[in-house]
Amino acid sequence: MGWLFLFAAGFFEILWALGLKLSEGFTKPLPAVATVLAMAFSMGFMAISLKTIPMGTAYAVWTGIGAVGTVIIGMVLFGEPRTALRLFCIALIIAGIAGLKLTSN
Repeated sequence: MGWLFLFAAGFFEILWALGLKLSEGFTKPLPAVATVLAMAFSMGFMAISLKTIPMGTAYAVWTGIGAVGTVIIGMVLFGEPRTALRLFCIALIIAGIAGLKLTSN
């Protein structure tokens, strides 16, 4: 169950990163509120996951999910570069997340 909470925390991390962009420095109220809510959910789910997953593993996976998701959203929604090297680096992060998952309790 801890892994489910951890992946949910990572999903909400992606949402709050997107919200930061859309809120334009917290000048747009609706995206700003959504960002703060996503942050709260992300931290809450992360805290729950730490009951059963080692802290170092959970933190690395959480930030990895957020990083990969945010980069992909940047490419899809904001036209950020889609170079082979960037895609390779994303694959490395995903491999690291999978490796940590496979080698954890």
